[in-house]
Amino acid sequence: MVNTPMVDLPEIPHHHMIDLAPVALVQADAERFRAIIAAGTDHYGQRTLAVGDAISRRWLAACSNPYAAEIEAIAAIAGTPGAFLLNLSYEWTCTTSATADPSGTGNRMLRTLDWPMQGLGKNVVVATMEGAAGIYKNVTWPGFAGVATAMAPDRFSGAINQPPMRKWSPSCWLDWGINRCRLWRRRALPPMHALRQVFDTCRTYAEAKKALSEMPLAMPAFFTLSGTEPDEGCVIEREEEAAHVREAPASVANHWIAADIPGRYRGIESHARFKLMESLRDVVPDDFSWVQSPILNETTRLAVVANAKLGMLIVQGWEADGPATRIFRYGVPA
Repeated sequence: MVNTPMVDLPEIPHHHMIDLAPVALVQADAERFRAIIAAGTDHYGQRTLAVGDAISRRWLAACSNPYAAEIEAIAAIAGTPGAFLLNLSYEWTCTTSATADPSGTGNRMLRTLDWPMQGLGKNVVVATMEGAAGIYKNVTWPGFAGVATAMAPDRFSGAINQPPMRKWSPSCWLDWGINRCRLWRRRALPPMHALRQVFDTCRTYAEAKKALSEMPLAMPAFFTLSGTEPDEGCVIEREEEAAHVREAPASVANHWIAADIPGRYRGIESHARFKLMESLRDVVPDDFSWVQSPILNETTRLAVVANAKLGMLIVQGWEADGPATRIFRYGVPA
């Protein structure tokens, strides 16, 4: 990895979107939005994006998805294929934990997000958003309608990990097709939209835990929740209609722990990442000393520390060659 001095790296923008439509983030940071669309085109190819957009658009309409109009507006601004498919892409592999904060105050979430698509680390933003339940800090990208990682001060922090792809046959490609057919037949929210709905509407950790355990999902997901009390934390391993809850202290990578479901592993060294997070989560300070191999790998794009009780959020973007941004700090005592 390239050892770039921190002072030479760009800062992560903090956009205040209260009283603004979510699509305003695209208009507020058009340069990063264009960069994300370009990165998606490089990664998937324009033909794949065009076909994926058409399928994704029809599925969102059939589901009466509450964010379909927002994604439609984002696609209109883009003027090129990608907005629909990228908003439903779910290829990230992550390592996350929730445990009592070593400081003795609240519960702390540690989280990395891995995705082979270049550009996500250097183009990350923090957006202060507001729903019916209050404000939250969304670690996101212009043009992304869902929530993958966020912290709501005095409420909870949360993040999504992706489970293994369900295994139905000896063929990986056949399994992918079967799983996609199962998805297209469902009408529930995809996990990133479910997590946004929770941040918008749930006022407490208990409400968020109940919602993420009970609401139907379009596809399986792992949710990590971290509340305001030391014992308020859990990993919710979700099937479409069933939940398996592991109470904090708990870590999660990209393999099932609470359920025995055959699947094809995702990401790099899922079991090794989980084991390392288990050994570090209770003792590391509020920095990124825990972001080390294999938690840190060539697909790592984000690292996050969050404590909702303290209203603390620490974020850094990464690319394949190392840190891509300066460290963003919010609510960190001077």
